Amino acid sequence: MTPVTLIAAGLAAEKKSAEVTDWAARIGWLVGLALFVALVYWLMREGWKWRGTLQGDVPELPAVPDDPGPARLNMSGRYHGSTTAGQWLDRIVAHGLGTRSRVELTLTDAGLDVVRPGATDFFVPREALREAVLGKGIAGKVLTEGGLLVVTWAHGERLIDSGFRSDHAAEHTDWVDAINSMINKTETEGAR
Repeated sequence: MTPVTLIAAGLAAEKKSAEVTDWAARIGWLVGLALFVALVYWLMREGWKWRGTLQGDVPELPAVPDDPGPARLNMSGRYHGSTTAGQWLDRIVAHGLGTRSRVELTLTDAGLDVVRPGATDFFVPREALREAVLGKGIAGKVLTEGGLLVVTWAHGERLIDSGFRSDHAAEHTDWVDAINSMINKTETEGAR
């Protein structure tokens, strides 16, 4: 061995953790830290519930009609949440709209069917659809430009933005085109 290696081996052998002599203080610190973490989680949960209480004016989510018609588009991916339209940090938590989850989207002539395993499913009627765009962020989730399908829809007195990300991001453009053409067709039919 070289002298440098011998010196490094000697230093490594000398470095040991000091033995714990005050177990009561160490346990006290660990219990205090665990209580602090539990308090932070409890406060976050209470804040989430309070936000839901403040959004009590949001009506029940529409259910899927008995015969929505044939599927125009299907997509599987992630649901990232819903916010007040144009305010991408104002998350809506009422009726489970704030819960992130996997999603199966189906676009039919009747509207947009949102199926979320483990969370509340909902349906956006065709008449409620307002716009679809490619976005980059919603409710604290930021992605690359165009990495998020943002659908704006009317629900009661509110305009809501819902963010979806497909497992295949190339599908987003087809969804934007299909939804916006449905909206334009609905507006044209309503103007007659």
